[in-house]
Amino acid sequence: MPINTGSTAFMLLATSLVMFMTPGLAFFYGGLVSRKNVLTIMFQSFVSLGITTIIWYLYGFSLCFSGSLGHGDFMGLVGNLDMALFRGVDILGASPVNPEVPLLVFVVYQMMFAIITPALITGAFANRVRFPAYLLFLVAWLTLVYFPAVHMVWGGGVLADWGVKDFAGGIVVHTTAGFAALASVLYIGKRKTVEKGMHSIPLVAIGTAILWFGWYGFNAGSEFGVDRVTAQAFLNTDLAASFAGPTWLLLDWIFTRKPKFLGFLTGAVAGLATITPAAGYVSSQAAVIIGIVAAAAGYFAIHLKNRSGLDDALDVFGVHGIGGFLGTILLGVFGTAAISYPGRDPAALASGLVDGNGTFILKQAAAATGAAVYAFAFTLAMLALINRVTPVRVSENAEASGLDLAEHGEVAYD
Repeated sequence: MPINTGSTAFMLLATSLVMFMTPGLAFFYGGLVSRKNVLTIMFQSFVSLGITTIIWYLYGFSLCFSGSLGHGDFMGLVGNLDMALFRGVDILGASPVNPEVPLLVFVVYQMMFAIITPALITGAFANRVRFPAYLLFLVAWLTLVYFPAVHMVWGGGVLADWGVKDFAGGIVVHTTAGFAALASVLYIGKRKTVEKGMHSIPLVAIGTAILWFGWYGFNAGSEFGVDRVTAQAFLNTDLAASFAGPTWLLLDWIFTRKPKFLGFLTGAVAGLATITPAAGYVSSQAAVIIGIVAAAAGYFAIHLKNRSGLDDALDVFGVHGIGGFLGTILLGVFGTAAISYPGRDPAALASGLVDGNGTFILKQAAAATGAAVYAFAFTLAMLALINRVTPVRVSENAEASGLDLAEHGEVAYD
């Protein structure tokens, strides 16, 4: 089949946008921590660009997309090593999602998702983790949690066979990362050094802007071509973020008596995370509702977290864990076959309660719960194992002086 140059060009652009999200996340997290830890948290995002690419080449892509349920994978849970070292990934290959786009584009687009997902977790244990332990965590978490999740949902594994839908990563990215963040906070414990707070809201704003911009590639690009659904996913992404930001702002204004810029920024990211699994399956009206619900759920989840004393430093669980989980279930409510067009593959549709299908929401809820439990349990286990190899947590002196100087011998500001 000949290459569709329009879809291929769009997917290369979408791939670049998703790549840009990882530096955006570094800025977002960098602004939220104190001055003495800004380089460390940013480094943890940037290093994933290189390490994850190496793993993706060696065996990651193969574990995600080689084989399918009953056809060469491992019980529908993870793929095989047939495409390790990119065997069979050549210039003539076609994408398994859209044969009018080269396989090479599919490989690199999916790689960008793998890069940013573990980086999301770092915000939860900010200021507390040694760099060698983080590198081991990065490799182990990708191998044992992310790659199986991708295969089960997007690679023809057991959840895909069951009919579970995840347009752009509500289960695969945000639920797994969010519940892994919760597990890491419980294992590592609270910070011993009391921080004065974030050091740069403007840096957070820059990071949010980059994330929002990149999320168009994250969601609209997940249609893997240019059609009517691509446009719908693009619009839904913006609607959810645009309604979530002011909703969070309003809640802040009501409960703290002050309209806070940081609240608006956090709400927008919560809306983006929550619309992700549903972006190409729901109407514009549903995207508005999802954005509002995302902000309310995230706001009160973080409030409960603060009251409980749980030290999720940058609220990864409240924004991404709750957002991904909630968005996956709301897809079961609002998914509709009306988001279609003549000739679209019926398998690409998601009909939920609005279409009179009560079974789909049960599948979505079960899949989200399973992914959450799996990510939580495996993260706890691997952190305990890593701690036997090298200490996970920094010393009290290192935490007090700041990880930039103690771990890396660098400082962000003179």
